[in-house]
Amino acid sequence: MAIDGWLLEQHILGHPSSLRFYTWSPPAISLGYHQRQYPAYWQDIVWQGEKLELVRRPTGGRAVLHQGDLTYAVVTSGLNGNRIQMYEKICEFLIQGWRSLNVELHYGTAGRGYIHNPNCFGTATSADLVTVDNCKLIGSAQLRRGNAILQHGSIRLQPNAELFAAVFGAESFTCVQLPQNLTRETIIAALVAAAIDCFNIQLVLQPLSEDEWKQILAK
Repeated sequence: MAIDGWLLEQHILGHPSSLRFYTWSPPAISLGYHQRQYPAYWQDIVWQGEKLELVRRPTGGRAVLHQGDLTYAVVTSGLNGNRIQMYEKICEFLIQGWRSLNVELHYGTAGRGYIHNPNCFGTATSADLVTVDNCKLIGSAQLRRGNAILQHGSIRLQPNAELFAAVFGAESFTCVQLPQNLTRETIIAALVAAAIDCFNIQLVLQPLSEDEWKQILAK
């Protein structure tokens, strides 16, 4: 996620908009930027012989367990409207992409009570996307710097119930039923195609250079 923050900084300096997808190895818990309260035992969870790392996101929201998920990140600028309208403009490519995979999504309806739940996937706000049976598939958060915006989020694909229970408790686990044989590559391809269509853009694959990695790691 340090890359996401760095891309936002570069965009403010004139770098083009960007779209990223990535996974986590080993698994980790990301805390919202302002999230100070969380269970102390999270610092001691070991999974498959490795300590579960705690990292802090540059964006807000509640804790997310990154295991069996796909993280997306959008960095752009020039969007008009309030916070919810900005979410909706960016999330449109997620809705369209998943629709092409025969999964219909709509926005959650939870109110401010979500701040009392340490688990991001324990509630679904108007910034989140849920399935027709109201199971949360995508949780998103934003960071704005002037006219520039970073929105990233977690797409739950194959969460491990045992690890999820160790972090949040067994009663918190719900698993979204997705179509069979959906590979991560298929999902990314569908979301990329939707982004090109929704935003009327061209995308160029551009790996980070050695110097760029040094800048990111030095932060």
